[in-house]
Amino acid sequence: MPLSPDARFLLDAFAALPALGTLSPQETRDVLAAAAVAMPEIPMASVENRTVTTPGVDVPVRVYTPTGATFGAPGPVIMFFHGGGWVVGSVDSYDRTARRLADDTGCVVVSVDYRLAPEHRYPAPLDDCYAATEWVVANAGSLNVDPDRLAVSGDSAGGNLAAAVTLMARERRGPAIAFQLLIYPVTGTPWDGRASYRDNGDGYLLTKQSMEWFTDHYVGDRSRLADPYLAPILATDLTGLPPAHVITAQFDPLRDEGEAYAARLLAAGVPTTVTRYDGQIHGFFTNDAFMRDARRAQLEAALHVRAALG
Repeated sequence: MPLSPDARFLLDAFAALPALGTLSPQETRDVLAAAAVAMPEIPMASVENRTVTTPGVDVPVRVYTPTGATFGAPGPVIMFFHGGGWVVGSVDSYDRTARRLADDTGCVVVSVDYRLAPEHRYPAPLDDCYAATEWVVANAGSLNVDPDRLAVSGDSAGGNLAAAVTLMARERRGPAIAFQLLIYPVTGTPWDGRASYRDNGDGYLLTKQSMEWFTDHYVGDRSRLADPYLAPILATDLTGLPPAHVITAQFDPLRDEGEAYAARLLAAGVPTTVTRYDGQIHGFFTNDAFMRDARRAQLEAALHVRAALG
C-alpha cells in the first residue's frame, strides 16, 4: 500500500526540523518541545501528579482518572510508558495520549516520567517503570484501582519498557500484569539486520541512523545488547507472560521486530493479536488530531484492553 496522505503530512511537517540523531540529546529535546503544537484537551474527572519514592530516586507519575470512574468499586488500571527513544519525551508531551487511553478504555491511567538517557542509562528508565508499577499495586486502595486488573502499555521505547516490565515482573514474582499493549515496540536492536530496517531505514521519520543514536545513548556499552530486558525478543522463554496486542506500521523500521515478537509470544502460548497499519509510519498512533489511522488504532487498542481487563 502507498504511504498514507496523513503520514506524508506528518513527514512534511518534520522536514523543517533537524533530523533525529543529528543534535545532542538536550538540543533534540529543546527542538521537539518548541515544535509541539497545542492540542484540544480531553476532559478527565481528575489529573493528579504524584511521586513514587524509591531508594535513591523519586519518580514522578501522573494519574488520569476518566469521567465516570470516580465512584463505585475499584476499576482497572493501565501503566503508560512514553516513547522517545529513552532520550526524549515526558508525561507532558504524552499528556493527550494518556488522556485518550483513559477516556477510550474507562481505566485509570498512570503515566510514568521515567529518567532519560544518556544522563540515566539502561537500566535506570526500566527500573523507574517497574518501581512505578509496583507502587500502583501497593497503593491500589488510595488510587481506587483493582491490582488484579493491571495492564502495561507504551509506544516505541515505551513499548520496549512495557515488554521488559512484564519479563521482570514474571521473573521477580512481582505485579500480576493482566495485559500488555505494545505500540510499534522496540524489541531488538538496529543491528539485527531485519528487512524493515533495510526497507524503511531512511525517509520515514524514524531512521536506522536515529535508532542507532537512541540505542547508543540508552545502552552506553554495546556489550549489553544481548540483555533480554533491553531486547525482549532475545529472551529464551516467553511463557507465562500476559496476553498482548501489538501494533505496527508498514513504513516503520521497527515493524519486523514488533511482529516477530508477537509471533514468539504466540509460539510460547501467550494469547496475542497484532495489527499492521498499512500506509503508516512510526509515530502515527499519538497523532490522532489529524491522522485517521491513529484514531482507528486507539479505538482498536481500547477494545482489546477492555476485553482483557473487564
